[in-house]
Formats: sequence, C-alpha cells, structure tokens
Amino acid sequence: MAPLKLGMVGGGQGAFIGGVHRMASRLDGCFDLVAGAFSSDPTRAHASAAELGIAADRSYADFREMAKAEAARPDGIDAVSIVTPNHLHGPIAEAFLAHDISVICDKPMTATLAQAESLMSAAQASKGHFFLTHNYTGYPMIRQAKQMVAEGALGDIRFIEANYLQDWLSEAPDADNKQAKWRLDAAQAGGGAIGDIGTHAYNLACFVSGQHATALSAMLTSNVAGRKVDDDARVALRFSGGARAHIWASQVAIGHENDLTLAVYGSKGALRWAQENPNVLWFSELGKAPQMLTRGGASANSSASAVTRIPAGHPEGYLEAFATLYREAAEVIKSQGESRHTLGVEDGLDGVRFVDACQRSSRGQAFWVDLQ
Repeated sequence: MAPLKLGMVGGGQGAFIGGVHRMASRLDGCFDLVAGAFSSDPTRAHASAAELGIAADRSYADFREMAKAEAARPDGIDAVSIVTPNHLHGPIAEAFLAHDISVICDKPMTATLAQAESLMSAAQASKGHFFLTHNYTGYPMIRQAKQMVAEGALGDIRFIEANYLQDWLSEAPDADNKQAKWRLDAAQAGGGAIGDIGTHAYNLACFVSGQHATALSAMLTSNVAGRKVDDDARVALRFSGGARAHIWASQVAIGHENDLTLAVYGSKGALRWAQENPNVLWFSELGKAPQMLTRGGASANSSASAVTRIPAGHPEGYLEAFATLYREAAEVIKSQGESRHTLGVEDGLDGVRFVDACQRSSRGQAFWVDLQ
C-alpha cells in the first residue's frame, strides 16, 4: 500500500528526538513526511521545513493552523507526530484529534494528570487513533520476553526490577544545552528523571509482565544545587497480579550512559535484559544453567522474529524499535483495526498517573499511594 502522509509538530533545527522519529517513520516505507509546524518560532519553523524539503504551503507557524488546514485538504495528512516538550503534547494532540487526524505522540503523554485526563476524553471522542511511543517496547527481545511471560515460562511473577540509569545531568549543564533546559523546567517537563526515564522503566515493567501497579511508595531527590526537579527516583510498587517491583531512575548515576535494564522473576524462572546489549535475553530456569537467547536464534513464529529486519549477528536497536512502532501504527490506521502491541491513550494516562503518584508519595515522605 502507498505510504501514509505524515505531519510533524516540533522537531525543528537543534532538536534531537524529531530526527529520530523522522528516520523511524521512513525505515519501513510506511510514512512520507509532507507537512509540519517544526517550531514555535515562525522563522525557525519555516527554515526547518525548507531543510526537510517540505512544500512552502505545508509549512506552518502554528499547530492549530496546521490541524485545520490539513484537515481541509483532499490530500491532508493521515497522522501527526508530536515531538515537542511534554507540556505541549496534550494541546497539540487534542487539536488534531478534533479533526479526526491520528496522533503519534512521544512519551510521556502529557506533563500533568489534568492534561492527560483531558486528552483521554478527546481521544475517545475522535475517529483518529492515538499512539504513544515508548520505543523500548519495540525491541525484539522485549517482545520475546513479553511472549514468554504470557505463555507461563516464568510461572507466577513474583518480582520485577527495572532500572534506568544515566549520568548526563550529574553537573549543572551549559546554559545553551537545549535538551537539558526544558527537561529541567518543571512547567515544561512535568517532572525530572521520573517523567523522562522513570516512565520508560515503569512502562517496560507493565508491558512485559502484563500487570499494572496498584500502589507505590516513592522517594524523589534532586542532587545538584539549585535544581528544581528530581534527578534520582527510587520507587517500590505492588502490581495487580501480586508481583512486587522496584524502579530506580537516575540521571546522576556516574558511569552509566543509557543503562536501562529489566529483570522479571517468577516461581519457575527469570528473565534479564539490558538495553545497551539489546539483542540478548537471559533466561534462567530453576535448577538449570542460564540460557542466552538471541534475536537471531528466535524461532520463525516468535514475537522477536516478527519485528526483526536483518540477519543474526547484525545488531538492531534504538532506531529499528521506533520504526516498529511507526509500522504498527500505520497498520492500525490503514486497517482501522487494533494491535496487541501498540500503546494508546490508556497507557499514556497510566504513565502520567504513575508520575503524579510518585510526586505525591515523595512529598509525603514516601507514603504509600493507592493507584486503584
């Protein structure tokens, strides 16, 4: 089928994640980028569009103008990708959903719980689809882990350990560091490490285990003088299926670059996965030697093989995982059906509730918050 027509809001000159989304959307030939409002600054927005080869009449200075104009065009966009700071996700998504244009939104879904609840209502009223891009759910061995848990290879899930450790904010960043500037502004980000990377760890724990948190206790701290958002988060959780979990998310853990790890322990076995070596999954059965499962060694009908593009021994990772999410979103939009792997507005609301509950718990000296 012909590629779907994609628009983008944000991701202009100097942005990081916009380029990632553009590459991912093209990788499987599912989308063509044809329109955009790439910056809130009109000059930068139009300059970015020109650099990307976007026609002048489809370069916009305002996302609301873009949503209205694209909805009125006979060749208007099928979906919009939102790659702005978090506080803009909700208003932008609602503007396009109001015109029944599908939305592919970077995580977290919104900066506040009120925004998330408003977006939930907008998505339910729209004919457009809403997709949330927690990209790590697209890794082949994460899909393999989810399948093994669902098939009972681990038995009853007892414990989950999800850690996401970085060190890039161990000191105050330079004033011109655009990526750090908005992430350290509570009004734009909605939270520090807990919202930026803690949501990834929580999402992976839920995605692989098939469970969701029912209660949590959190301690969020800031470790650099003058910093007004958390840069280290320790969270204990109780899950719906009876599992207990712990999440450590830190951006001041010196010696760690992008160290996202997941371990799931059951009554019969355990799984361990590390994002920095993503094509390997360790499986341990009680009383047996651990097995190293590889992406290339997955069976032809496994969840891993379904999202594998290249032969064994050739690493797949970050960009390909994003591309998997774009491909699955395109399949849903084209078929008007559903996918068991795509994340939607309910998952987004769950993630924002997690952040909100962590912040409330921490303000109360790590008291337990009921999430039911």
